[in-house]
Amino acid sequence: QVQLVESGGGLVQAGGSLRLSCAASGRTFGSYDMGWFRQAPGKEREFVASITWSSNTPYYADSVKGRFTISRDNAKNTVYLQMNSLKPEDTAVYYCALDMSRTAVGSRNERAYDYWGRGTQVTVSS
Repeated sequence: QVQLVESGGGLVQAGGSLRLSCAASGRTFGSYDMGWFRQAPGKEREFVASITWSSNTPYYADSVKGRFTISRDNAKNTVYLQMNSLKPEDTAVYYCALDMSRTAVGSRNERAYDYWGRGTQVTVSS
């Protein structure tokens, strides 16, 4: 089994920054792609960013490209999402997810991910 626990969410003003963390346990973290997704009230969950296990290649949704940075520290079994220049439309619950397929493609499809955290709330005020 894999447990994923997100932290770092909170309330921030537009233009501010937050760094989300996702700590993994139960598996060899470094062998799996990791992803961040978000779900705003009344909307479907959407892809935010992913990072491959083999080359640490990042992928981003167009809406966050240039503002968010995904990274991972395999020694700490943790993946991060640095969020800068936050906008009110970034308000959502943010989830991290783990893909056990080892395809190293950094999938944007939530169905590719096998394990999910419970999420952390990010609220950006205008």
